[in-house]
Amino acid sequence: MDFPSAPSSFYAFGSCFTFLVLVLVQPHIASSALLLGLKNHNNHHHNRRPFLQANQSTCALFMGTWVRDDAYPLYQFSDCPFIDAEFNCQMYGRPDTDYLKYRWKPTNCELPRFNGLEFLLRMKGKTVMFVGDSLGRNQWESLVCMISTAVPRSPTQIIRGDPLSTLKFLEYGVAVSFYRAPYLVDIEAVQGKRVLRLGDISGNGNAWTGVDVLSFNTGHWWSHKGSLQGWDYIEMDGTLYQDMDRLVAFEKGLRTWARWVDTNVDRTRTRVFFQSTSPTHYKSIPRSNEGGGGSNEPNEWPCILLDITLLSEMRKDGHPSIYSGDLSPAQRANPDRSADCSHWCLPGLPDTWNQLFYTALFF
Repeated sequence: MDFPSAPSSFYAFGSCFTFLVLVLVQPHIASSALLLGLKNHNNHHHNRRPFLQANQSTCALFMGTWVRDDAYPLYQFSDCPFIDAEFNCQMYGRPDTDYLKYRWKPTNCELPRFNGLEFLLRMKGKTVMFVGDSLGRNQWESLVCMISTAVPRSPTQIIRGDPLSTLKFLEYGVAVSFYRAPYLVDIEAVQGKRVLRLGDISGNGNAWTGVDVLSFNTGHWWSHKGSLQGWDYIEMDGTLYQDMDRLVAFEKGLRTWARWVDTNVDRTRTRVFFQSTSPTHYKSIPRSNEGGGGSNEPNEWPCILLDITLLSEMRKDGHPSIYSGDLSPAQRANPDRSADCSHWCLPGLPDTWNQLFYTALFF
């Protein structure tokens, strides 16, 4: 099966190196606004086709609003055994359900409804891999729930491990995986210390070769300090640092990742996505009711940016909060210390991320 070309409502660029380091290492600039400028960065324009049914020739999928839809959620937590406790809010006592009843409505078109059977048929014999931090795992579990509940009698095989977990849909020869690499670049143990190697990705990258669809994310772990910091030293250009400007480190790591994609990905076989940063809601920040996407005009791929940041920013109701697993009564009574406002409940917001992912793949 040949994948369709990147649709005109997604941000697609011929070189991952060209755009990612610009979009993601400047947090004071919204990615969508910067992409408006990047639209004209590459002068190689290609024929573009209308996308979905819309009032205009293109559909700005990341600009829109959330509308109530009682046909949601797309599945029930009780029908999906693959949800980790920390995302399984309903199982662990969340009493409200209104947060499950919202559908993302782009400004001038409708998202196609996710069809799990159609996904399997179109991806027959192929592999999908999410690579990144625990937000990538959040999305992986969402997708396998969305697919598996569509074919409840179809045999599956799950292999959980670290860094790689895979669910195989045996009847269709489809494998959907999550590979844990929160920085994308390698971390190595050296004399009992964790060294983050900003210029090396071969240890992780060897596991990504030959995959048909790759979806990457990173972001949250680069700013962690203290007990949450995932490394003891940073190695850059042969020098070890106890710490450094985190944006400089982030940029260097992303440049290494982008070069790996540009060098190792077979464009005739593999689709590559990069998902923008998922927001946290640990602080009360004013926000608007509508999200704003940026340019609708892509250049050539292989990198497609799924700009989920702003549409996710509006959904602070979707976090697990104090229903993130089997917390004690004392922990639930102290949400300032125990509430999870970083990940997302399942079912929930990551299902919309996967609707956008599905749309990018097939429409």
